[in-house]
Amino acid sequence: MRKFFDVIIVGAGPAGSIAALKLAKAGLQVALLERGTFPGSKNMFGGLLHNSHILKEIFPDFYRQAPLERYVHKKTLAVMTPESSVNITLETGNFNRIPHNGYTVMRPIFDNWLAEQAVKEGASLICNCTAENLIKQDKKITGVSVKGRDGDLRANLVIAADGVLSLMAEKAGLRREIPLEHMGLGVKLLLGLPEEIINERFGLVRDEGADYAFLGMTGDLQGGGFLYTNIDSLSIGLVVHLGSLKASGKTPHEILNRALQQPQIKKLVKGGVPLEYSAHLVPEGGIKGIPTLFTDGMMVIGDAAGLCYTNGINLEGINLAMTSGSTAADCAIEAVKAKDFSASMLSMYRKKLEVSFVIKDMKTFGNAVKMMHMDRLFRVYPGLACDILEKIYRVDGMPRDKMLKLIRKEATKKVNLKDLLADGIRIKRGLL
Repeated sequence: MRKFFDVIIVGAGPAGSIAALKLAKAGLQVALLERGTFPGSKNMFGGLLHNSHILKEIFPDFYRQAPLERYVHKKTLAVMTPESSVNITLETGNFNRIPHNGYTVMRPIFDNWLAEQAVKEGASLICNCTAENLIKQDKKITGVSVKGRDGDLRANLVIAADGVLSLMAEKAGLRREIPLEHMGLGVKLLLGLPEEIINERFGLVRDEGADYAFLGMTGDLQGGGFLYTNIDSLSIGLVVHLGSLKASGKTPHEILNRALQQPQIKKLVKGGVPLEYSAHLVPEGGIKGIPTLFTDGMMVIGDAAGLCYTNGINLEGINLAMTSGSTAADCAIEAVKAKDFSASMLSMYRKKLEVSFVIKDMKTFGNAVKMMHMDRLFRVYPGLACDILEKIYRVDGMPRDKMLKLIRKEATKKVNLKDLLADGIRIKRGLL
């Protein structure tokens, strides 16, 4: 096996594979290391993939080539309590047109396909390969040592795409231990359900898909839930802030099982046959959780770079990861041309991310991190929304209040005015 490469990429998730594909296409010698038996075998996410500009750039007819499940036609935000739910649903013809806005995918299948595209362009994919340390020469990173294999792998440049707990970023001294409040735990259950039942239950035809985001699904815990329709299965799960989960003393399995008993969710998943259960750590530090992204001989991308955010409505991770992989590849190509792999040269990677939507969006929703740690957002406000709507629609022979008076009356039953105003300011700063 070749021992020297232009670039070694540690991690064959979407970020790593996109980087490998672009580098190989440019004629560089690339090693793509994957610790699993195949790319995607150890990866997990909810299941929603947006048709980003990176995918359009690399695969103009992406929707025809990639192993997609359904395109997302219907998006629903559901605010819920254990007994009630309020739903806001968007259905638009704009999401029915090619190129579609987003698709549901299975990571083991999609990641494997994406890595295969990199291999077709000339990248060397090495599976069952765990990078355990970095090799340095004159303080510059020049390769990786691989567990259980003879000899080290050397390169002009290493790109770390090894996930939220990136060992490579830690070994390079680019980040410290991640605090609990900067991480979440995602758990997902895959339920088998016939295609015709999914279409009928969710009001879909052909390859249309539905995407649900749940606020209140995690009960008193800080977090949220999701449900995506695949061809003949449902992906349902939740993401819980790690600190909140630890303080609760509950297991992710307990929380998910309780959520599955909520009336609306119970109807949506009725008859589903459990096929797979998975869990994965998620970076939740937002813009402040991004570590140093480069050093002499190395760049960090994807989850390893903390490139993920949520504002309670949008959850962005894989799109940011692929864009960072593409951007790092562009910088690596320039570095190889210049034969300069110094931190000064690689600083262009952070600069390019700064002017892209990646860092701009993370800055836009930088205050959403604090908002998403508000206990009342999960413990109080979902119930308040359901109570207000129930009062508005209830007919009981009693005289009605005007809407604003009713809302004020119900709100101040559960939250004092001072806290209500403070929360309103946090939400405004997080979203508006």
